[in-house]
Amino acid sequence: MEQQPTAAPGGTSGPGRATEAIETVFRLESPRVIAGVARIVRDVGIAEELAQDALVAALEQWPRNGVPDNPGAWLMATARNRAVDLIRRRENYARKLAEIGRDLSTAAPPEEPADPDDIDDDLLRLVFTACHPVLSAEARTALTLRLLGGLTTAEIARAFLVPEPTVAQRIVRAKRTLAAKNVAFEVPYGPERAARLGSVLDVIYLIFNEGYAATAGDDWLRPALCEDALRLARLLCALMPKEPEAHGLTALLEFQASRTAARTGPGGEPVLLKDQNRRRWNRMLIARGVTALGRADATAAGAPGPYVLQAAIAACHALAYSYEETDWQRIATLYALLAARAPSPVVELNRAVAVSMAEGPAPALDIVDALAAEPALRDYHLLPSVRGDLLRRLGRTAEARAEFTRAASLAGNERERDLLTRRAEECG
Repeated sequence: MEQQPTAAPGGTSGPGRATEAIETVFRLESPRVIAGVARIVRDVGIAEELAQDALVAALEQWPRNGVPDNPGAWLMATARNRAVDLIRRRENYARKLAEIGRDLSTAAPPEEPADPDDIDDDLLRLVFTACHPVLSAEARTALTLRLLGGLTTAEIARAFLVPEPTVAQRIVRAKRTLAAKNVAFEVPYGPERAARLGSVLDVIYLIFNEGYAATAGDDWLRPALCEDALRLARLLCALMPKEPEAHGLTALLEFQASRTAARTGPGGEPVLLKDQNRRRWNRMLIARGVTALGRADATAAGAPGPYVLQAAIAACHALAYSYEETDWQRIATLYALLAARAPSPVVELNRAVAVSMAEGPAPALDIVDALAAEPALRDYHLLPSVRGDLLRRLGRTAEARAEFTRAASLAGNERERDLLTRRAEECG
């Protein structure tokens, strides 16, 4: 394999298309590039800087020379070459070079592990490194979403429902802390691995969510993020086969991913769950989800954890032949258990939706109205969206229109904003 492939004959060319390709490729490939370089330099902050250097090189060269045959490998090779150059400039170059192998400067970087289920994986190392206990829980998740998910600071802030400057400060401090503490770039073993599991699960879940329903931009779905998250969840199950929450998270993501093809219309617009063509749901992924949920139940020693409960909820949707045949009463019960196990305003909002289907919109509206004062939901567009739907079902169309309009003003994703605007217009 060539280390820096040249542009393919007849490939993408022209400055405009090259710039667009660079932005797309870097968004998709940056986590792998950062993870691969971090294994060399043993510093995630420096690894991200070297990945950015590779991006700058692409911006300089691709518009002039054309987009390479394999742009991801080009970025990886460029970043790794710069990592080697950096190590060579250090006083301890000889020792470092011995550690990474004397043929590193000429070896072509692999794009993926030879075995997709191999737990010896740079991306998984990156997750566990970023989830080191020297960092706060919030910093661990923010840093990994930034490095592994390729999300912007603004997108992470929306996922956390916190101000953007807060997230930026967490990321900067997290990088400095990892460097200052000389945290090893590795997948830990024994009790240390178990201690980091909760943060790792949360990180993978948030990465999937950003791909499943993008918080910003023009596209409703970012399939690459979903694929990365699902791949990491499966790897985690291989790494920790007796951990029920790892299987629970994997089951949840399998069920959710099974609906991807039905979640958008011909123009990329969102399609709500009740309107989805269930024949387009991926039955293979649903079967995988059922298997993973079974493994979670088989390995559980006590009450089910939050991800196992969410997977059980997703299973109710995945196994229902139609929206009307969904076991909403069971879903409402499972959400009540989830609210008791892992209380949060978002869980309570989801419980309200289930209650509205099981018992009617009036009792659900009481739950939603009780959430109105929650600071974390102040700018959360799904709160007025759910309230608007309940008011519409109660015949209070003028109030419903106002709620949908407010929800649209808060939505960061263009596709979702358009959907909410249409729902407001339908209220008359």
